[in-house]
Amino acid sequence: MRTDAEHVAARLAAIQARIGAARLEAEPSVRADRVRVVAVTKYLETEQMLELRAAGLELFGENRAQAALAKLEAFATQPPERQPLEWHFIGTLQGNKVRQVVGRFQLIHSVDRLELAEELSREAGNRGLVQPVLLQVNVSGEASKHGFTEDGLTELWPRLRRLEGLRLDGLMGMAAAEGDAGAEFRRLRQLRDRLDPERGQLRELSMGMSGDFGEAVHEGASLVRIGTYLFSEEAGT
Repeated sequence: MRTDAEHVAARLAAIQARIGAARLEAEPSVRADRVRVVAVTKYLETEQMLELRAAGLELFGENRAQAALAKLEAFATQPPERQPLEWHFIGTLQGNKVRQVVGRFQLIHSVDRLELAEELSREAGNRGLVQPVLLQVNVSGEASKHGFTEDGLTELWPRLRRLEGLRLDGLMGMAAAEGDAGAEFRRLRQLRDRLDPERGQLRELSMGMSGDFGEAVHEGASLVRIGTYLFSEEAGT
């Protein structure tokens, strides 16, 4: 794993080139206005992450609440030019961690059930905050993945959108390790468009990782979560 600024900057440039090509190939009605790279930093220490900021990455995604909060505290002592512009929480969120994450992350990607949404709503309301979130959908249908089913989210959508203290910014999903990633990402986008035809609320689609972010961008992703491709020693992986 390499996190030096030169290596990461080169990888970031390659990612952005692939994003640009995928956007050009996408239908105009599908492509996102912009696509941002979320650097998946769960295995990195704070000193390594400083190299990422120097390489031009501005958005860090963390999977574990306790470790993430320690990193937030460490970065708070850095000068502004060395701090990420945004911290996103992208991992599975347990109910007992809600108090720790509300108000600390600009976006939570992994609201995967009604009960969690309600807990986040209560905590944000108690603090007088509005917490931006994404609703996680199990678009692959795999038992090992978390998230609402497509039908379940459709049924719960009127209830979810009335929750105070939450700003529902979009949907998040992961494709199956084997299968047609493009088709799964397309279903997620189509679900978003059914729930919010004008895209007035659900503007974000967080989908695509190191192995399939090109397909995700082609289907309208606005956020891609990338770790392995950024930090691998091997060229082109």
